[in-house]
Amino acid sequence: MILDSKALLDGDMTTLDDLFRRAGVRHPAALALIDPPNRESFTGGAPRRLSFSAADRAISALAARLRGLGLATDTPVAIQLPNTVESIVTLLGILRAGMVPVLLPLLWRRQEIVAALDRVGVKAIVTCARVGATAQTEIAMAVAADLFPVRFVCGFGDGLPDGVVPLDDVFGPARHELAQMPRRIGNPATHAAVVTFDIAPGRPVAVIRSHRELIDTALAIVRDGAMASDARLLSTIAVGSHAGLSLALVPWLLTGGTLSLHHSFEPATFAQQAHGQHAIVLPGPMLAPLSDARCLDGDTAVVALWRSPEQYVAATAWTGRAPLLDVETAGEAMLTARRRGADGLPVRSGDDLVRQGGIVRSGGYSFVQADVDAAVAAVDPQAVIVALPDALLGLRHAGHAADSAAVRAELEARGVNALVTAAFTQPKPVNRAQSTVAVDGLLRAAG
Repeated sequence: MILDSKALLDGDMTTLDDLFRRAGVRHPAALALIDPPNRESFTGGAPRRLSFSAADRAISALAARLRGLGLATDTPVAIQLPNTVESIVTLLGILRAGMVPVLLPLLWRRQEIVAALDRVGVKAIVTCARVGATAQTEIAMAVAADLFPVRFVCGFGDGLPDGVVPLDDVFGPARHELAQMPRRIGNPATHAAVVTFDIAPGRPVAVIRSHRELIDTALAIVRDGAMASDARLLSTIAVGSHAGLSLALVPWLLTGGTLSLHHSFEPATFAQQAHGQHAIVLPGPMLAPLSDARCLDGDTAVVALWRSPEQYVAATAWTGRAPLLDVETAGEAMLTARRRGADGLPVRSGDDLVRQGGIVRSGGYSFVQADVDAAVAAVDPQAVIVALPDALLGLRHAGHAADSAAVRAELEARGVNALVTAAFTQPKPVNRAQSTVAVDGLLRAAG
């Protein structure tokens, strides 16, 4: 392991970029990052496979590009990217530039992004041309038009609109060096590493975490999840939240192994990626379907993320040979990790997470139900939207209106979250076997 708990003394100054550099020095030619093999089905570009040395070049190139735009040390830079190599390189590149990554959940649209960034002072947004049929750069440009501090929209992918700074060339062979490495006063490990957002009545709440906080949490995950040095890790959880950082990104940096990324569940793709992994990070509700499909057989350790206490309590017994680590989360507030007992059943304790009143958690996203009701009523006062139990998502929104298609279109035009707009689409019945191929539901669960 690159760093162990004994190294985390008061004087330790290790940052996330330091962890990456140490791993690169150990194995510069080893595979560091692997894209989803099906990435062309949801975003542009062929799948990437980067060694540590290639990833280091791309990280430095992106850092140099941001500094070249005139952005200063400690500038907040927003990221909204799918679970691809670009998301990891971008986050580490922003850190290397001496700036602060601000992580935006992938399904957020203009309304939520503007509300979240209004008081953060973001100067740039990094996104991509598209995710599925959604033009992500157009969303970012609309946000920039609403928020005066945002000066730059940067993007990966083909066909970027005019005014978007292209970033694909950071993966090219040319070497880009920072003119001057940013310096901060004090211990860099205690400085802000990332900003994520929690949901509360009124507006999203920015949650700031230091390098040391993230490393401390991830060390426990690495230990309890039985991840060894140079581990091969497959993560279906994107780095848009505290969970994605603590369960996937930072454990990868600590072990110095290979991080494979999976964006949305597709049985053949997942089975292909799962083969030969030392550990897999996935949404807890997917344990049963994937076990039924024999995608989790063998000795691969599993880290299961539960965002709903009800789903965790109702989880079936784990019968796999490999260790299973359950991780419960209450928004961005905290993570609670527990190893499954000998009986394979979930372990409960006195510090169980408490559900917040008025907050609906759906597939990794949180909503203030009163805000959802108000957004729908503003479009059609007669329309109804409710939260219903869902086997995969915990809860899901279902809506009804005299003209559901028109309500959906207007909600989309107003920049409302995709999980809310989708409530006004008649879903097709999906049984448990089919659920492993339901891209919509699994995208949300992995978000």
